[in-house]
Amino acid sequence: MDLTFNQNEDHLRSLLSQMEQRAAQVRLGGGKKSIEKQKAKNKKTARERIEYLIDKDSTFIELGLFAGYELYEDQGGCPAGGTVAGIGIISGRQAVIVANDQTVKAGAWFPITGKKNLRLQEIAMENRLPIIYLVDSAGVYLPMQDQIFPDKEHFGRIFRNNAKMSGMGITQIAAVMGACVAGGAYLPIMSDETLMVEENGSVFLAGSYLVKAAIGEEIDNESLGGARMHAQISGTADYTFASEEACLDHIKKTMSLLGAPRQAGFDRVKAVAPARPTSDIYGIFPRDGKPYDVQEIIDCLVDAGSFAPFKSAYGKTIVCGYARIEGWAVGIVANQRKIVKSGKGEMQMGGVIYNDSADKAARFILNCNQKKIPLLFLQDVTGFMVGSRSEQAGIIKDGAKLVNAVANSVVPKITIIMGNSFGAGNYAMCGKAYDPRFIYAWPTAKIAVMGGEAAAKTLLQIEVASMKAQGKTIDPQTEEKLLSDIKGRYEKQTSPYYAAARLWVDEIIDPAQTRSLVAQGIAAANHNPDIDALKTGVFQV
Repeated sequence: MDLTFNQNEDHLRSLLSQMEQRAAQVRLGGGKKSIEKQKAKNKKTARERIEYLIDKDSTFIELGLFAGYELYEDQGGCPAGGTVAGIGIISGRQAVIVANDQTVKAGAWFPITGKKNLRLQEIAMENRLPIIYLVDSAGVYLPMQDQIFPDKEHFGRIFRNNAKMSGMGITQIAAVMGACVAGGAYLPIMSDETLMVEENGSVFLAGSYLVKAAIGEEIDNESLGGARMHAQISGTADYTFASEEACLDHIKKTMSLLGAPRQAGFDRVKAVAPARPTSDIYGIFPRDGKPYDVQEIIDCLVDAGSFAPFKSAYGKTIVCGYARIEGWAVGIVANQRKIVKSGKGEMQMGGVIYNDSADKAARFILNCNQKKIPLLFLQDVTGFMVGSRSEQAGIIKDGAKLVNAVANSVVPKITIIMGNSFGAGNYAMCGKAYDPRFIYAWPTAKIAVMGGEAAAKTLLQIEVASMKAQGKTIDPQTEEKLLSDIKGRYEKQTSPYYAAARLWVDEIIDPAQTRSLVAQGIAAANHNPDIDALKTGVFQV
């Protein structure tokens, strides 16, 4: 291994170490004292409940770990959006699991909590996966009720999705293991089955204090909405259990009884190890934004010998090709960051989408849809080529073809943001707005309308012009400080943590996990047999 490889590896491992330190802090939820309070009530934490529920020796794919990261600091924070969620194997079946973290503000719903829960329901619906709710929540976080309650993508959408999933035949099981208050009470009751843990589980529209204030009735919470009352009197609870373990065991048993799902039929053969270890990505991916050959990254991800390039001599700043990942057939669309020569002998910049690259990628995407092959996008893109030559060649028109193909693609799409994800390049390479089934970021990802240096200089010009218009003068030292401040603010916004906090990506991942997560994503997508016919609409020519 050369010096550059080792330096790249050291840099990426350092980023991964930072990521794990941040993740460890997030996993503490509301902190040790809050966890101890739950233990005193004979309750497991959200993570312990999930660990008990999933099959032994299986892996839980956590999604949205950094949701809410560094948000709501004036409210004491909301680690992981107050919800632990992801995809796990229960009795041999993939399922979405959503568990309120009762250590974070008693499991109350912040705006990001609602957004995260909606994203998990979306994953369940898109992939026809059963969904398990482990309920322990005080309901809407009242100081921010205006940001979570009334809008289309707010709290009420959860219950709308409950009803829609029921109509779609998607299994929903809710286990009430703690409080379930006010509007939140509808979630378990709109699920297929409602399980309640005695003593700790409760469901009511208004707790005893509010009932006293509203109608003057004095009653304790257990009599008002406890497990036994709902099992014996209201008939709301389908099952009650003396312990959390017994409740979770029942979910496992129910999952084991589900009929085999219909499948999309994506092709899979016996898996073959990649030609290069996945950990080689650490040394290949540059620490300093320099060019590299994305084919080397692909070699670390796909089954050895499976990659078949599409139009390899044409449109070289995007690499397209068919391959297999852990045996699954997949079509790959990847930005090429090495400097390449065009068919006319001209040098082309890496990471930029040119006319020919856009045309090639659009055609390849249509081919994958024709063949019912899932798509994998590997993003490291600085945008489309600019300048008079590109404009006269119709770069907007050719870019529109690619965006059209991505938007109308009907096969599952999985997106990995490896490095840059700038401007319209984010859209063309299947960014969040283009409905990827799963979207992950490496710790090296940067997501913004343009690169930090260019953006900072543009913003500086605007600020300096504004100051001059007010008759103010600015010396070179002040201008340099302004540039540094602007660049710092902007680069914070391009961070993968900034994106993950707002759920622009599902998770920040170790690059070495990419192959496994893509394979599991296709396995999840294979549960949905309903693939629409491809309709692209009008293509500009």
